[in-house]
Formats: sequence, structure tokens, C-alpha cells
Amino acid sequence: MPPIPRPAAFALAAAAVLFHATPAMVHPHVFAEARLDVVVGSQGNLQSLRHLWRFDDLFSSTVLVEFDANSDLQLDQAELDEVANVVHASLAEFDYFQLVTENGKPVEMEAPERLIANFEDNQLIILFESQPKKPMKIAGTVDFGVYDPTFYTAIDFIEDENMAVKGMPQGCTREVIRPDPDEAIAQNQTSLTEAFFNDPGGNDLSKLFATRLELKCSAEG
Repeated sequence: MPPIPRPAAFALAAAAVLFHATPAMVHPHVFAEARLDVVVGSQGNLQSLRHLWRFDDLFSSTVLVEFDANSDLQLDQAELDEVANVVHASLAEFDYFQLVTENGKPVEMEAPERLIANFEDNQLIILFESQPKKPMKIAGTVDFGVYDPTFYTAIDFIEDENMAVKGMPQGCTREVIRPDPDEAIAQNQTSLTEAFFNDPGGNDLSKLFATRLELKCSAEG
């Protein structure tokens, strides 16, 4: 990854490098191990999504250098808050990398009020929680995923158990789906255009490659 200029007042900073890739950069440059907890309320409604992302050592080191304002080789609480604020602002236009569909139709999620940044074992950790904009009952087929539409950041769920459901309604089944890129392209050949292959980040079809948690429930939930 090329060196990152130090901008004044964190105008770009490390998070900007993470979330503002150019079309030429269509393969991951930043990697994060993730956990997603889908929280379902007692009435079978989607209550919240809880996210945890643990970033790779190289990117974490870059964040440390960029945000260590007092140069003490660690991030104090004020510096961590600055990291969280910059990442929060940078992710807004990408819906915080969240993908939620209900019976094939997208579900709008509220922007999280805040993000929490931690630094543990030399790795940056980002945590946040979000809720659906409208009440949503878990019924039919509901999919949850996390992906970067620019392909710049790889969000990886190492174990299937890292996509979990708390309070899953009776009569529902859970499956973690990991699409094969070649199969995804073959199955959607008629939908994929030359523009997609030239600039995958500019096309919403990039979500075809996202690992997702699929819940299948009765129509009544």
C-alpha cells in the first residue's frame, strides 16, 4: 500500500484511505475479521445488528501513526474517539457496509448513533450497533451481510459462528452463505455489465460476493 500523506486536521487520515478507493483499486487492501450478532426481540422483530471488526496489523499500525497526536505510541481515549468519529463519517455514504434484505427487498437501516474504537494487541477494533428504520418482523427469507462496495476492504467472517442470532424465532433456520465468485458471475451473467468489470466499486452488484447470514422462517414469523 502506498504511503499515506498526513493531512491537516485529519481531513483524510487513515480512515479516508480505507473508504475512498479509486476505481483502479478493485482488490482488497485492508482486511478485517468480523463478528455480526443479529438480535431479535421477544415479539420476533429485528431489534438490532451488533458489529465488531478487528483490522489487520498493517492498517492498524497506520491508524496508530495517523491518530497518535501526542506521539506516545498508543491511542488514548480522546484519540480513539477521533478515530471513531472519522470512520463514522467515512462510512455514512456506504450504509456502514451493511446489507439487509427481506424476501429479496432491501431493508433500510438507521445510521448508528456512534462508533466505538478500541486498540487491543496492536489491532484496531471498531464496534457499533444499528436498528432498522421501520419495525421489521423476521418472516420469510431474511439476509444479513457486511461488504465494502468498493472492494477496497475485505470483511471476513472466519467461522460461521461469527454470524450469530440472538433470540431466533421458532420455526426459523439459519445458514451462512459464502458465494463462490466464479459461480456468482456465471449465475448473474445477464445482469453484469462491462461497467461492472471496469469499476466494480461503482456497481451495487458487488454485493453478490458478500458472505451473508440467511434466516428462513414461516411467513408468520
